[in-house]
Amino acid sequence: MSKIIAVANQKGGVGKTTTSVNLAAFVALMGRRVLLVDIDPQGNTSSGLGVEKNKLEASIYDAIVGDAEASDVVVPTTVKNLAVLPSHITMAGLESEMVNLPNREKILRTILTPMRNHFDYIFIDCPPSLGLLTVNALTAADSVLIPIPGEFFALEGLSQLMNTIKLAKQHLNQQLEVEGVLFTLFDARSNLANSVADEVIRFFGAKVFNTRIPRNIRLGEAPSFGLPIMQFDPKSTGSVSHLALAIEFLNRCGDTKYNKITNLNSLKVKL
Repeated sequence: MSKIIAVANQKGGVGKTTTSVNLAAFVALMGRRVLLVDIDPQGNTSSGLGVEKNKLEASIYDAIVGDAEASDVVVPTTVKNLAVLPSHITMAGLESEMVNLPNREKILRTILTPMRNHFDYIFIDCPPSLGLLTVNALTAADSVLIPIPGEFFALEGLSQLMNTIKLAKQHLNQQLEVEGVLFTLFDARSNLANSVADEVIRFFGAKVFNTRIPRNIRLGEAPSFGLPIMQFDPKSTGSVSHLALAIEFLNRCGDTKYNKITNLNSLKVKL
């Protein structure tokens, strides 16, 4: 059965979508069947993988409100083994619609449970809030991956996020765990970034990924071409760091087949 990972942080601009798209893409490149679920109304994950949202006949919105089966909404991507359950602008008012639905916190879990049989890993890109959609993701997930930039403001609201995770675990999903904390937009030359990192490591300990994702212009450019970084610029620091992240992630999941891979050439696969 697959593992479901929610990529969550209520702050915007911390790298949730970049992490979701590129971690999922590299894990798929390594031969794992991966589904990326976009529940952010902005739909950046979907467009970042080349999905033309204005041409979609249905999206995850339709699956949530019961107008379509999730399996019928899944869209393939240019990355082998990677599919996406896309978002759409109709998601913008979804939370207010969900308030009156039965078991409103568990709708996403109900949708994704049958999908476990078809995928090895399911990543959920959450919106930048702690609203009902994020609560649904925490209820459906086995674990939470928390991207944190190396900035002071990253620490603000972290306690609120952890409290939400704690409450979800107590009342909705007893199996929920923190998968790990990932430093994003990281500048190793910055004293502030390193101070923030020290604080986070002091709190989370071994849960912090050793891999750190640096600021990288190419990472920011790739979504406008509808491509993950490994296809847009495989030699960039953004690509290399996400490859390292994927290997570390799989190792943590007990999947050590690729733990000696150091670069894309070593994978011997076609992008």
